[in-house]
Amino acid sequence: MKEYMSYSEEVTYALEHNLPIVALETTIISHGMPYPQNRETATEVEQIIRDHGAVPATIGFLDGKIKVGLNANELEEFATNKDVAKVSRRDIPYILSSRKIGAATVAATMIGAQLAGIHMFATGGIGGVHREGEITWDVSADLTELAQTNVAVVCAGCKSILDIGRTLEYLETCGVPVVGYQTESFPAFYSRDSGFTVQTSMESPETVSAMLHTKWQMGLKGGAVIANPIPMLDAIAYEEIEDIIVQAMHEANKHGISGKQVTPFMLAKVKELTGGKSLDANIALVKNNAKLAAQIAVALKQNNR
Repeated sequence: MKEYMSYSEEVTYALEHNLPIVALETTIISHGMPYPQNRETATEVEQIIRDHGAVPATIGFLDGKIKVGLNANELEEFATNKDVAKVSRRDIPYILSSRKIGAATVAATMIGAQLAGIHMFATGGIGGVHREGEITWDVSADLTELAQTNVAVVCAGCKSILDIGRTLEYLETCGVPVVGYQTESFPAFYSRDSGFTVQTSMESPETVSAMLHTKWQMGLKGGAVIANPIPMLDAIAYEEIEDIIVQAMHEANKHGISGKQVTPFMLAKVKELTGGKSLDANIALVKNNAKLAAQIAVALKQNNR
C-alpha cells in the first residue's frame, strides 16, 4: 500500500510520535460549499483540531496517491478546481490509476484514515438512505463503510435531505453504534432534533473513547457514529428546514437529478431557499464536530497507552 499513500510533514510527525490525529474529508470542500467559504472553513477546521490537542489530516486523491494531510496549495486546488471527482469506495482504483484529482467522501475518507492508522474522523453529516430509497435503492456507501472500517465518525447526524428513520434502521442492521453526544435525540444536520432517538447517550469525550477502545479491543469491526448536535444558536427549526427540503426534492425530481449529483444539488438549493442560512449552519456544525473529534482522539490515545 505504501506506493499509494502520501503524508504531509505534520501527519508524518504525528504518526511517528503517536500523537492523536483527526481525519477530515475533501468532498465538503469541493462539493459541499461554495468558494471562498469552503477554503476558509477547511483552514479554520484544521486549526480548531490543533487548538484542541490533535493533528488534522485532510484526505484527498491527487497524482495517483491517497494524500493524508494537505498543504495550503493543495487545499486551494480542492477548493477551486471544477474538475474534482467525487470519490467513494468503488471509485478509488480508477482515480488512483488514472492519477485524477478526487475529493474523498465519508466512505473514502474512512478507508484512507484506516490505511494510515487514524481512527477518528470529523465531518458535517454522513450519507444514508435517500428519501424514496425503497423505490430507487439509493443508499450511501457511507453506511456499509461504517459497518466494516474501524473509524469513528463525529457528525451532526445524517444530512436532513435523507430518510433519517431508514438510515438509523440500516445502521442498526449493520451493527454500527450510534451515540448521541450529550443528547438522546438523533440530530438532523441543520436541526438538533429529528424526532428519532439514539441507541445511547454519552456525556464526555472520555466515555466515548472508552466505548470505542472496548469495541476495537474486542475485535468488533466497523466504526461508530458520534452524533453531535449543531450548536443551539446556529440551528434551524426542523419544521422550517423540512418544508424547504421537500421543495428542493421536487426541483431535483423535475430536473432528473440522480446519483452522486443529488446531494450537491440539494445542498445548493437549500442554501438558495434559506437565503444562505443553511450554509452558515453547515459551517458552524463542522467546526463543532472538529472540536469534539479532537477531544475524543486525545482521550483515545490516553486509553491506548
